[in-house]
Amino acid sequence: MDKKLLNSNKLPFCAGCGHHLISLNTQKALEKLNIDPLDVILVSDIGCHGIIDKFSNSHTVHGLHGRSVALASGISLGLKNKDKKVIVFIGDGGATIGMQHLLEAARLDIDLTVIIHNNMLYGMTGGQASGFTPKGFVTTTTPEQSKTRNYDICQLALSAKASFVARVITKPDFSDIIIEGLKNEGFSLIEALELCPSYALKMNKNMKLKDILEQIGEKEFVVKNDNYRWEYYKNSTTDLFEKVKILEKKYEHNLKRTFCIQLSGSAGEGVQTAGEVFAYGAVLSGLSVNQRGSYPVTVGVGFSTSEVIISPEKDCTYNVNSPDFMIITSIDGLNVNIEKLKSFKGIVYLDNSLETPKTDAKIIKYDFRKFGAKNSAIFSLLYLLKENKLYPVESFIEGLQITNIKEKVALDKFKEELKI
Repeated sequence: MDKKLLNSNKLPFCAGCGHHLISLNTQKALEKLNIDPLDVILVSDIGCHGIIDKFSNSHTVHGLHGRSVALASGISLGLKNKDKKVIVFIGDGGATIGMQHLLEAARLDIDLTVIIHNNMLYGMTGGQASGFTPKGFVTTTTPEQSKTRNYDICQLALSAKASFVARVITKPDFSDIIIEGLKNEGFSLIEALELCPSYALKMNKNMKLKDILEQIGEKEFVVKNDNYRWEYYKNSTTDLFEKVKILEKKYEHNLKRTFCIQLSGSAGEGVQTAGEVFAYGAVLSGLSVNQRGSYPVTVGVGFSTSEVIISPEKDCTYNVNSPDFMIITSIDGLNVNIEKLKSFKGIVYLDNSLETPKTDAKIIKYDFRKFGAKNSAIFSLLYLLKENKLYPVESFIEGLQITNIKEKVALDKFKEELKI
């Protein structure tokens, strides 16, 4: 195998940082196992370790802080080819934040290898204490030494019945331990201990990792459990792509440029699903689509907005500053767009029940709630299509059949009302 995991010998870490050794030893382990980097999915999250992404020749996924194990679990369970290796790089900060994800993956014995870059503090954000900071350790938030005990992540993983657990002090070559983790058909956790040269070494003079372990009653070890639960997952999971709906082009469109449609209504009125239906219809017409939704954290109350971009071009990235059409079907949808409407220059389709806002936009009013609140979002998009002919109405109706709301929508009444 000629291709290495790392595409550069100059990694972006501080001089003396153990992250460098972890990356090199992971590369060495893959080379010894003759695993091509393109057969590896490397998942990382926020932290100094995460900047390794652009230096990797493997597939990479970069997630939110503490969420890398959750992402990796989904990837692993969805892989049809079990020869692919899923590796997680996570720091002690991310492991603290995402501990529930980590322990659930261990409990389910999901086939992935988690390498914790444990430098015992939050290195990227200023050297603050983490859940892995040992008692007696000085950080920027524990200047008089930490008074609390640290999580023993290895013992926690073992209590969750992880099938491979190891703790190792970073050194020039600990690749054999990583090899053991990669060869294990189940959940593997490797805690790689290191000291941050920018914070830990400066604030904890002359402290050695071996001394820290002795002080807190921990040690380096490797434990391999005979655990056969992975066989259940290996035999019961299917390729995620087998469940993906493949939409083939069936209709012709006459669109000459990219359009953005914003639909705003109330939570519980099917706004997000209506946006999906509109997107399905566009794909069935041979258009490229980009969709996103927005709503408050309460989800079940307040506004709900779905934005759909459709384009005759293959590249349909989300770079639209303002929609071409706004559809507003409820007072929640109107209130969330009041400021935006003041400078909006496009066309606004507004439900009859709503007061006309101050705007320079062209306002078209219609009774979108005529067939009930839960039909208003779908009905308004069908109305938009009929009026503007962005793509065939038949394509939208077929897109509706893909969803789980097809039996709940008053489609016959829509057709009669709009004479289609």
